[in-house]
Amino acid sequence: MPHSGSNGEVKLLSGGNPQIPKGDGDRPVQDFLEAMPDWKGVVGRRIDDLVNEVVPGVRKAVRWNSPFYGVEDNGWFLTFHCFTKYVKVSWLNGDRLDPPPPVTSKDERVRSLHIAEDDDLDDDRLRDWIHQAAALPGDETF
Repeated sequence: MPHSGSNGEVKLLSGGNPQIPKGDGDRPVQDFLEAMPDWKGVVGRRIDDLVNEVVPGVRKAVRWNSPFYGVEDNGWFLTFHCFTKYVKVSWLNGDRLDPPPPVTSKDERVRSLHIAEDDDLDDDRLRDWIHQAAALPGDETF
């Protein structure tokens, strides 16, 4: 069961993003996924499944109420966060992907994809971006 507040429920922050304590490994990420509301949880589990499929042994953690995915000794390459109308999936080295994900960031290296409730996901495109990102040096600052 996800970490919960005094009333037994996980606190959802702005946009429905779960408040999950910082932690390393799969368990905090699974707690985050379990606490994601409604359709956002479906998107989160799908991203997690694709990362697990493409990057066996992927490194996982929760930082700043978001799951992070990385490769041991190569840094973090992907994270996501719930907003009111979409889930923002961010590749931390996304500027080096071909083609880069469509949404730019204040950090020129980060590129994102906003996934709304009724969006059709292109699993092949996501797998390709995940594969590319995991093979490149990631970000160790998290």
